[in-house]
Amino acid sequence: MNVEFSEKAERIQEGIFALLNEKKNELQAQGRKIYNLSVGTPDFQPAKHVMEAVSRAAMDPENYKYALVELPQLLEAVRDFYERRFGVKLDTEEIMSLYGSQEGVAHIGWALCDPGDLVLVPNPGYPIFSVGPQLCDARIWEYPLLPENGFLPDLGDIPAKIARQAKLMIVNFPGNPVCKVAPDSFYRELIEFARKYEIIILHDNAYADLVFGDKTGGSFLAFPGAKEVGVEFYSLSKTFSYTGARMSFALGRRDIIQKFKALRTQFDYGTFLPVQYGAIAALTGPFDSVITQCREYEERNQALCGGLRSIGWEVPDSEGTMFVWAPIPQGFENSMEFTLELMERSGVICVPGSSFGSLGEGYVRLALVLPPEQLREAVESIRRSGILGKRG
Repeated sequence: MNVEFSEKAERIQEGIFALLNEKKNELQAQGRKIYNLSVGTPDFQPAKHVMEAVSRAAMDPENYKYALVELPQLLEAVRDFYERRFGVKLDTEEIMSLYGSQEGVAHIGWALCDPGDLVLVPNPGYPIFSVGPQLCDARIWEYPLLPENGFLPDLGDIPAKIARQAKLMIVNFPGNPVCKVAPDSFYRELIEFARKYEIIILHDNAYADLVFGDKTGGSFLAFPGAKEVGVEFYSLSKTFSYTGARMSFALGRRDIIQKFKALRTQFDYGTFLPVQYGAIAALTGPFDSVITQCREYEERNQALCGGLRSIGWEVPDSEGTMFVWAPIPQGFENSMEFTLELMERSGVICVPGSSFGSLGEGYVRLALVLPPEQLREAVESIRRSGILGKRG
């Protein structure tokens, strides 16, 4: 029997990570030393009090039933955390849980878009920003993030004709993959832009607590008018190293949150209760480990970027996130070519920038997922490989 897959499924191809993982396995089978800086999976442990809360809850057989909705104390914990951390006042009706921010971005379009509606998405940008709208048959228009603009959107360059058609705009700062933090002035301009053209803003704030140097991480919702024009996604994955638990939240405009929550009841029976109890412990517990973790990421950032510059690869320091956005060295035709040769010659695995959109070409993304001493080893492996001098 022949199976004809949907046109939508045929459009969505297997991601770059599958290809990189296959190549990694080949090199490991040869006994090669690998430095996997491709996937953004934190190597830090969750705080002890968080793991203990999950463990205690997992020993209660009552917690293996359908959750159906969020625990009231979880919504209250998020509400109180947002006011304490960002100075943002929320009602619990303006908060909902998600199975990770990626799931939220993938599905919220179902609540907001009809087929043919236009969504503004960043280029370069995390792939789900474009795939999510396409899953609900929306159209996308890519706004450029250019180095000459500090990888910030130039809202004035978005044609008025496009802005008037747009239903949604997806924004992500601190940004993955561009590793930039947006200034306060940008958010004020964004809110005015959204009001002028009646565009709903979806702000992915997954890396608010991984910001380096003199930059600070905040919330889009902290700016006047933000709750009237949009929704923010906040994740516990990177902040609290709670990645596999898949616990994130959508927060903001009440009618959007309530409609999205109603839609999700059709395909979700609620987050596993022990995971919710762990999230409560994270949000209500001490923040010291988060601050320490951020400092350690910054040390890694300095070890990797400074180390690469010392061997002749001009890589700027990341301003935030757990990644580094690096222009490929001179002499290479494209980011995929460089990624594969770098992996083969040095054992260092990164992600070609072209995986994040056409304007990602000419860059690679490296993840800060190894301790500083191992990142220095990776830098030394790159130096010994001779790849930087091969085509200069």
